[in-house]
Amino acid sequence: MRSFRSLFAAIVTLLPITMAFAAAQTIAYVGTYTGGKSQGIYAYRVETPAGGAPHFVPLGLAAATANPSFLAIDAARHLVFAANETDSFNGQPSGAVSAFSADPATGQLTLLNQQPSHGKAPCHLVLDPTGKFLLLANYTSGSVAVYPVAADGHLGDATAVIQHRGRGPNAQRQEGPHAHCVTFDPAGRFVFICDLGLDRVVAYQLDATGKLVAVESAGATLKPGSGPRHLVFGPDGRFAYVLNELTSTVTAFSYDAATGRLTEIQTLSSLPAGYTGQKWAAEIAVHPSGKWLYASNRGHDSVAQFAIDPVKGTLTYGAAQSSGGKTPRSFALLPGGDWLVVANQDSDSLLVCRVDQVNGRLEPLAGRVEAPKPVFVGFLTTGE
Repeated sequence: MRSFRSLFAAIVTLLPITMAFAAAQTIAYVGTYTGGKSQGIYAYRVETPAGGAPHFVPLGLAAATANPSFLAIDAARHLVFAANETDSFNGQPSGAVSAFSADPATGQLTLLNQQPSHGKAPCHLVLDPTGKFLLLANYTSGSVAVYPVAADGHLGDATAVIQHRGRGPNAQRQEGPHAHCVTFDPAGRFVFICDLGLDRVVAYQLDATGKLVAVESAGATLKPGSGPRHLVFGPDGRFAYVLNELTSTVTAFSYDAATGRLTEIQTLSSLPAGYTGQKWAAEIAVHPSGKWLYASNRGHDSVAQFAIDPVKGTLTYGAAQSSGGKTPRSFALLPGGDWLVVANQDSDSLLVCRVDQVNGRLEPLAGRVEAPKPVFVGFLTTGE
């Protein structure tokens, strides 16, 4: 009897540890440009031992799909949405958007359905805070589309398609509108579209029927030729930051949550002083602590780190860490903010970096994770 009680006590003692281990599971999904080595979206199990570095276990091709260059991940419903960055879909001059259900145990994705993107080269998409609508930016066409999302993840027909008009001073890159990202403010009240071709952050409100209503007094205009690409907010919602692709700069704004107005307070380079080579800024993110901002630099092949002033919202340039490969496009912070993962498009690799929790600097791990033509990395964490 005593040995049975001892065994039972040991099991009870270990049970919380076992449950904790099973409770949190993270899958990394990598979006790619297809062709050659790549066939679609790839999955990795992220194993992080206590106090150790994450290990990416390849799970293989999660879904075969054309040019899934940007993903939106709904961990609660185990859903993944992909912008299929093409110029033709079902014989029409349009890209596509795909909805998948995710198996968090295997990483495999099952196609639910697809819809036309109502524009060429869709490059970015996001769920609204309720999860009822998906918004998508079409780069080449300079348009934005809205789709209702059913409880099971199926996409309905578009409820709105907005076409931007105009051009910028850069004849090669700004010959017309180029919607590049869709971002909600932290309260979910305003929708902001970075249009690279117009040098504008265009503001809308999304109504209950899935229609977009323009808010002319909100948003912002960037310096001519900047080419705004992506926008992020700080955790407290008081400041926003726009990454400008064509000038490789970051513009900091104060944000009025009541009106949606963005007021510029600073613009500075994402590149180290003296660099004169090719440059195309790509991705931007704020650390969950709100202390640091990161931006990737194609051409220079680096990720820049900035310190954020908690009172003023201004940035101080810290350092540019090599991406460990060619053409760093997307990057993402693992849940918790201890690690940052960079997708190097032209070297078929991911680089994992430790985030120094004192100064925000990036410390790359030795080695690399193989991934074919990676242009997006994001995480689905379940069981927390």
